[in-house]
Amino acid sequence: MKNATRDGGLAVGAGVPQRLVRAKALPGLSLIELTVMIFIMLLLTSILVIGARAWKRGSDRALCIANITAVQKAVRGYANMSGRSPGDTILGLEARVVGPDQFFESLPVCPGSGIYTLGGDLVPPLGDLYMKCSLDLTEEHVPEVTINW
Repeated sequence: MKNATRDGGLAVGAGVPQRLVRAKALPGLSLIELTVMIFIMLLLTSILVIGARAWKRGSDRALCIANITAVQKAVRGYANMSGRSPGDTILGLEARVVGPDQFFESLPVCPGSGIYTLGGDLVPPLGDLYMKCSLDLTEEHVPEVTINW
């Protein structure tokens, strides 16, 4: 018998070509398993990115509304200190609210890249906003309730 092994096969190197010898399986991942793992990681990463964008959009909206609220309170505060009522005209109202040594050093900036427009010299009637954001319709950068503003 030619170099027989216990299981009846031929021993390596006993005249059997190397290509017929079966390689022993090594522990690890196959190519398909590795591809599936990469796909799952990409899927989880995309979910994370989408969630982060939604969080950023929500925080931008909240900060924009906080800016609008602060300017509204400053205008109302100035009008009250000056003895003016809603609907009155105050010449240079913006300069009396925004500027050096005023309520705001500079006009707030919308974090969502919107543009703020001010109401001019008119103290807004109750329920109306003095400052509006250009994203008020598309990104909802507007307070939900402004009845007593």
